[in-house]
Amino acid sequence: MKWTPGGTSQNVEDRRGQTGGGGGFGGGGMRLGLGGALVLLVLSLIFRQNLFQFFENPGGAVSTGAPQASSPQEDTLVQFVSFVLDSVQASWARTLPAMGVPYQDAHLVLFRDYSESACGSAERATGPFYCPGDQKVYIDLGFYQELRDQFGASGDFAQAYVLAHEIGHHVQTLMGTEARARRGPDQSVRLELQADCYAGIWAHVADQEHLLDAGDVEEGINAAAAVGDDRLQRMATGYANPETFTHGSSAERAAWFRRGYTTGRVDACDTFSGPVDIGN
Repeated sequence: MKWTPGGTSQNVEDRRGQTGGGGGFGGGGMRLGLGGALVLLVLSLIFRQNLFQFFENPGGAVSTGAPQASSPQEDTLVQFVSFVLDSVQASWARTLPAMGVPYQDAHLVLFRDYSESACGSAERATGPFYCPGDQKVYIDLGFYQELRDQFGASGDFAQAYVLAHEIGHHVQTLMGTEARARRGPDQSVRLELQADCYAGIWAHVADQEHLLDAGDVEEGINAAAAVGDDRLQRMATGYANPETFTHGSSAERAAWFRRGYTTGRVDACDTFSGPVDIGN
């Protein structure tokens, strides 16, 4: 991906110097990331019940410690996610007002190991997530190494896809989609696939702005497929149980990302009025 290093977005909150603790089940509404999802997938399959619907992790006390050193590689990654964040949000700031929906920037919270959100505690094991309660995206940058090493999704555009997907959830909040969606596994899958499609819309815009290199779209599609529920379940247990899906299968996630990219249209991302399996 073609991007310009230098500086940090004004919408980035850097909490990498904070430490803290807390956890347990309770009020919140936080979306699970890859690490936490693998654990609950195993438990859901063992108990034959979708335990994701009960996962709500409250925040714990956070204390501010001494600033932690950042490596040159991590400094570059901070600049990269800042660039992607501003690019994604600038595209939606042009698109949504034309649809009669004012756009308000989300903030990106960078943390190490633990932080807190309006949706509960943010831990490295939960992976990146968007909290509609405070309209912020939370990510431990160490997740990107996990995405590459454990899930086989490499490349800078795979990293960009993750952030664009989470901002897709912010768009859903601003449009009222998240509030209207009925809670349950099927609605969760439809929300996640729509966020994948919205990430594809940004890829379409980025391509028009000549930001993409050869192979970037394939990196995004590969990243979407790498975190499909069926693939994660097979990694955790050896088999997949569609009844416990919360994000969609690999094929579905890749297909909806591709649909957003090829059409560049918000109305093409309606995952609620038809089948979620639109093929490859």
